[in-house]
Amino acid sequence: MKLPALVALLASTAVVVGTARQRPADALKSVDHYVRVTSTVPAIAGQVANIYVRERVRAGAASPAADRVVLFVHGAGTPAEVAFDPSAPGYSWMAYLAAAGFDVFSMDTTGYGRSMRPAAMNDPCNLSPEQQKLFVPAVMAAPCPPTYPNQLTNIGSDWNDIDGVVNYIRALRKVEQVSLVAWSLGGPRAGGYAAQHPDKVRSMVLLAPAYNRAAEAAAPSLPRAGVAFNTQSRAEFVANWDRQVGCPDQFEPSVRDAVWSDMIASDPVGATWDTGVRRAPSTTTWGWNAAMAAATKIPALIIAGIHDRQVMPERVRPLYDDLGSSQKVLIDLGCSSHNAMWEKNRLLMFKASLDWLTKGAVGDARTGIIRMGYAAP
Repeated sequence: MKLPALVALLASTAVVVGTARQRPADALKSVDHYVRVTSTVPAIAGQVANIYVRERVRAGAASPAADRVVLFVHGAGTPAEVAFDPSAPGYSWMAYLAAAGFDVFSMDTTGYGRSMRPAAMNDPCNLSPEQQKLFVPAVMAAPCPPTYPNQLTNIGSDWNDIDGVVNYIRALRKVEQVSLVAWSLGGPRAGGYAAQHPDKVRSMVLLAPAYNRAAEAAAPSLPRAGVAFNTQSRAEFVANWDRQVGCPDQFEPSVRDAVWSDMIASDPVGATWDTGVRRAPSTTTWGWNAAMAAATKIPALIIAGIHDRQVMPERVRPLYDDLGSSQKVLIDLGCSSHNAMWEKNRLLMFKASLDWLTKGAVGDARTGIIRMGYAAP
């Protein structure tokens, strides 16, 4: 769809409510957008879903250059504004790029953060029996039966949400393409989307991208039976991070506190459950496999933290090998976990992403594997 048609579409189907918030310390502003998308999530198919989009940009900036518009896509649990724009000073990947002159957006797919959450996510009976124990009255002799016995969202509904937001940004900023930055399950979300819409995506940066060469090529029967959603407590958040610490001073404890506070703030309902949890939908996936990767020609920077125990480096390397792009770099990032953007080597990664998005290279390298963040021997 060309830009004139997109501008007309914006007025009718991609309504936004924008709220500007100035952050004097960094001379950047935040703008909250809510993009209306016709949902393909099975539980709410055909309904209009409000998708939350955060923008970070220099205060008073004019229209961005065509190659300076970026959209961040989150992973399986943490909403995008927490992952990429935490309140801890100096830890916002979005602000880093915005300060360098980019118009930077992030989005929460359906069921995350400030985007629409289907009603099934408000019922603790739709959790796994193990997680129900925290939230269902102890007087019950057995787990309560689910009111929605299926995985809630799927990669196809995520791609639909992303397309709605990408089209909105293209029309808003009058650009043909955006670049995508993604983390974890955001890998198949952003990478799969880019493979299907190469005309809309200029470049990609993928941190710890989940990848399965043998993933199903086509969608299964939907919705797929299973648990609708899950929760994470602060204790689980801390334990998951602690098991990925492999070097001294890998992160500042105060940053973890800030991230968790942001996480709870993004989920006012979950904040009232037990001592406070974040909720996230279960997602059925397919498509992001060897064949789709091979067909993807878009330039891609891939980053793997050496201590990542969620998407281990040996799962990331096959994606680098399989991508069909002639312009691709894999960064082997030392002293870093799955949460690399909140750790001490984040600035190495931020700088590499800036280089990639501005000149399509890290240093002088447009292809190959680069080691960063390791102590000198």
